[in-house]
Amino acid sequence: MFINSSKNNTEENTKIENKAKLKNNQEQENSDNQNEEPQVSSTSEFETGSITVSKDGHFIHCLTIIGQIEGHYILPSQNKTTKYEHVIPQLVAIEESKEIEGLLIILNTVGGDVEAGLAIAELLSTMKTPTASLVLGGGHSIGVPLAVSCMKSFIVPSATMTVHPVRMNGLVLGVPQTLSYFEKMQDRIVNFVANNSKISDADFRTLMLKTGELVMDVGTVLDGEGAVESGLIDELGGLCDALDFLNKKIEEGEE
Repeated sequence: MFINSSKNNTEENTKIENKAKLKNNQEQENSDNQNEEPQVSSTSEFETGSITVSKDGHFIHCLTIIGQIEGHYILPSQNKTTKYEHVIPQLVAIEESKEIEGLLIILNTVGGDVEAGLAIAELLSTMKTPTASLVLGGGHSIGVPLAVSCMKSFIVPSATMTVHPVRMNGLVLGVPQTLSYFEKMQDRIVNFVANNSKISDADFRTLMLKTGELVMDVGTVLDGEGAVESGLIDELGGLCDALDFLNKKIEEGEE
């Protein structure tokens, strides 16, 4: 019986070539996946409003607090929010990190949940990692304690800060205990701001209870220069000023 050996050899060669192509394709896919991993990580950092950058050998983490600070209740989906359950773990991780040497907080917030904002502010004020805050656009309501909670606070000239009494949404009982609760919560805010800035508690209460400036509310609106003059914010400045302060504090800590 005659066997066509050339045909069999051709089929075997074809199989070997197909296997080689399949192996090359798999290796190429694995290589592409490895190259894409850093891009995914970078994207997720931007989605959470934070990024770590390196300058002069120092790693500084930037964290943004924008929109409305969300507390125990979920706000509507159309609202820009900063979720405190996302920010608090990040602050703990930054404080424990061996690589991150400084933290820059950028604020553009309308305020939000008082207890959630105070919780973030208290964490920031007790960190050993050098911290600086920069108010852009607005640092209103509970954004004021957040702005003063860092080692040094900066504000751009065009930014504004609204200081007003504590408000409450929902059902409010018209009993003396409710007024007492409001007063105690307000005292917490006043004491924190006075302890972490150059303004006195009496001056801060005066700004908080001022009438005739806001049409539908009680309080005061301060621009950048006014916030510095009142002692609420340390210095007029921008991004480069905040970064220069952090780099200086880091270098001082290395000596």
